[in-house]
Amino acid sequence: MRRLATAIALVLLPVLAASAAAAEEKELLLFNWSNYMSPDLLKRFEAETGIKVTLDTYDTNESMLAKLQAGGAGYDVVVPTGPTLQQMIRDGLVLKVDANAMPNYKNVKKPFDHPGFDSDRAYSAPYMWGSTGLVYDTTKVAGGNIDDTWKELFEPRPDFIGKIGMLKDMGEVMTAAAYYLGFDQCTEKPEEGQKMLELLEKQKPAVKIYSAEGTVDRVANGEVAMEHMWNGSFHRAHAKLSTVVYVYPREGVNLWGDNFAVPKGAKHVENAKLFLNFMMDPKNAAEASNFTGYNNAISASEQYVKEDLRNDPAFNTPEALIPRLKQTTLCSKAALDLRERIWTRLLR
Repeated sequence: MRRLATAIALVLLPVLAASAAAAEEKELLLFNWSNYMSPDLLKRFEAETGIKVTLDTYDTNESMLAKLQAGGAGYDVVVPTGPTLQQMIRDGLVLKVDANAMPNYKNVKKPFDHPGFDSDRAYSAPYMWGSTGLVYDTTKVAGGNIDDTWKELFEPRPDFIGKIGMLKDMGEVMTAAAYYLGFDQCTEKPEEGQKMLELLEKQKPAVKIYSAEGTVDRVANGEVAMEHMWNGSFHRAHAKLSTVVYVYPREGVNLWGDNFAVPKGAKHVENAKLFLNFMMDPKNAAEASNFTGYNNAISASEQYVKEDLRNDPAFNTPEALIPRLKQTTLCSKAALDLRERIWTRLLR
């Protein structure tokens, strides 16, 4: 009898294992920036594939990286910005997925098909891209206008004292400060770092909040009069408060791109690949843009993007202002260490 039970068990074990694998194959754990994915789009992916998506969110590249480096939670897809993705590739934190061989890769626009941080798109697929500028409420400043310079943010006029929102994002803040002071975004020079720290410490009493979350509501509800802000978040805030304006400071504006990648330790790699291919479809990319307010890297998606979005100069940068856009890059360890020291001092 015992031998019969053992024999039955040997027959059933592969069946049970296959059933468990099948159950896993119907799951996808997505780790994304907050308020950065259309719930309806995820529902459609679930309906088309039968794969259940669980979404967790983060507020900075650093917090996402820290969670992955600490063992993560078995996430299948993460959404790093270009320089962060480059660091993850270098450190072996992402899997090779060959997005360039996926059916919908043919839709990827140049130069997003061969970016410097993943030249062959072996490790990633493109998601949204945009800029990080300066936003203010024209009703909160004398005369209704400000100059197109980072000075308005870092050395604010009295109208904005105590009414400024800053992104709690080390890279964004440090880069904007470097642009304003005329430094390289990846400066390693301690004397330049000291000047950046002095600038930010002098600005700090005028700042109401440091946070990368809630920027849309913060601006739309009038909680701040000026905000260091991503352009897609501005578009959503502008839909609620028409008196806010997006500024491309003349010293330089961060041009960034977010990407889908599959982290090492992912449990549902094939499902992750299905998701990456799904997001390179023009209609799906357009739906993501319509929700987030950011541009995408997929050709033929324009026809599905909302007209008010296409006509927004914060979404489609005016040709005359394109030279102000500066691509974010992966800084050296020395530059990152300098940033960390400044950031720690600033927020202590």
